[in-house]
Amino acid sequence: MGAMSTPLIIAITGASGAVYGLRALELLKRAEIETHLVMTQTAREILEHETGQPARAAEALATVTYPPEAVGAAIASGSFQTRGMLVAPCSIKTLSAVANAYAHDLVARAADVCLKEGRPLVLMVREAPLHKGHLRLMLEAAEAGAIIFPPVPAFYGKPQTVDEMVTATVGRALARLGIETGAYFQWRGQPPDEA
Repeated sequence: MGAMSTPLIIAITGASGAVYGLRALELLKRAEIETHLVMTQTAREILEHETGQPARAAEALATVTYPPEAVGAAIASGSFQTRGMLVAPCSIKTLSAVANAYAHDLVARAADVCLKEGRPLVLMVREAPLHKGHLRLMLEAAEAGAIIFPPVPAFYGKPQTVDEMVTATVGRALARLGIETGAYFQWRGQPPDEA
């Protein structure tokens, strides 16, 4: 896929795990897929705290960046064609906005546009433990068409580092959006017993 391909929206919101959004941007840049990035202010702070990298490191990987208050941005309209949206990580506040169609900022508006246009919206919800309100919001978002994709690591690929777990998890989330990056171990079944 070339840089002129249909873009993917990436949102990084204020939950622990900003590295998931950063890794998504890295993988998509490598795959030459156009990305449109929105980061909340809290996400910017968390990214620097958790990774040691400033927000501009994520912005440098994106093709286009928008501030969260830019509700008139291209990605706020259904007439702007995208391949969908990945919210990585997705805070409970953002989950609530999506579940309730409360488009108070560009993250929530772009997510709502994806839902109304029938485009995939993957929410890497990052919270634990979950109470009934969280679970209810996940159900409501899923009923509206969102894909709930908590960043739960898989161990059948035998990851050796946290970095490998992050990459594989993001690779799986991107695959759910129809973007294969080769960044995760694809299970082929157990080998037959040799007897």
